[in-house]
Amino acid sequence: MAADELRVVVETTDDGVVLIRVRGTLDAWSGPTLLVEALEGAASTGGRLTVADLSGLAFADSTGLHVLLDAQRGHTEAGVRLVLAGPLRTEVRRLFEVSGTTGAFRFAESVDAALTC
Repeated sequence: MAADELRVVVETTDDGVVLIRVRGTLDAWSGPTLLVEALEGAASTGGRLTVADLSGLAFADSTGLHVLLDAQRGHTEAGVRLVLAGPLRTEVRRLFEVSGTTGAFRFAESVDAALTC
């Protein structure tokens, strides 16, 4: 497995939290299908909260941003909160800032902080 390959690990807690850990690179080349499926599945389970841990994300481009925006929309429609957890690398945080989409998401500095959002 290449160091920048996209890896997605999903954990579900007993109290209705889906934790999705994202590692590597989230762009058109990485094939974000696994993340899309994980986020769609989390929204459809009827849980109370989805936390996308982006602390291991080295890079994301507009493809990754669209995946996250679509997930936010799907979670809102399903009535499930979605929180993006960090700390985010500068390259990833900059994507939200430059695109003007920071306000579209709820961010937390860590997974632990996200659990209290």
